[in-house]
Amino acid sequence: MTASPPVQEPDPPTGEAASAAPLFEIRDLAKSYGDKTILDGISFDIHRGECLVILGRSGTGKSVTLRQLNGLEWPDRGTVTFDGIPISELQERDLFPVRKRIAMLFQSGALFDSMNVLENVAFLLREHTDMGEDEIRETVGEKLRMVRLSGVEEKAPADLSGGMKKRVALARSLALDPEVVLFDEPTTGLDPVTSATIGRLIRDIQTELGVTAVVVTHDLPLARKVGDRIAFLHDQGFRFLGTWEEAEASNDPVFSDFLAGREETFEGEGTHAA
Repeated sequence: MTASPPVQEPDPPTGEAASAAPLFEIRDLAKSYGDKTILDGISFDIHRGECLVILGRSGTGKSVTLRQLNGLEWPDRGTVTFDGIPISELQERDLFPVRKRIAMLFQSGALFDSMNVLENVAFLLREHTDMGEDEIRETVGEKLRMVRLSGVEEKAPADLSGGMKKRVALARSLALDPEVVLFDEPTTGLDPVTSATIGRLIRDIQTELGVTAVVVTHDLPLARKVGDRIAFLHDQGFRFLGTWEEAEASNDPVFSDFLAGREETFEGEGTHAA
């Protein structure tokens, strides 16, 4: 197996969206399942206002990495710090204030089939705010407008297309006005046109709301559309971390083969976690 070259965290992005202090600091992160090591000592930062895209073949630990960022899983070793808070050291009961600030859009969308669109988007508002019914309806309508889905409040999830379900799930993730949105394979199962729509929404929402985004995906067109920086997971760590300009200039054959779809480079590697 080809050893991954060491990756050095590049300088943070410049401009209004960036600041000197990273929003996330991940250090020496390791995660295994049984005797299968998925991540082995990865370190990286996520800067305020940026969109970091995590690429990699199935089984390399993309979703595992994402789940560390809001405490859905704990690392075996290392630390995850969010805005100065060591979330990898918090107990479940102490994570809720952090999770209000970090929304997650799951691959399946995870809508409640027994609830209509209004009730799905309103769920977190009812659970975690003191809003009255009129304010809840107004907020739900605002979030649905953000994802270009006005007027669907009374529809059931079963009546929606795959792309519409993803957009409703995105509206729900925005209900509490998070600072960060984590996207786990947001275009899986969607046609190219719908996937492009999701990509535009991610970019528009990031720009309009100033949120920080982390996107796990296999979808290279999506990655190119939304990513300020990309991280390429391979062989238990980041083989590349940088901008698209730096990616195009890379002479790493494994990374270049991945970007070109030449998957024979990876032949013989097993899979475990997405």
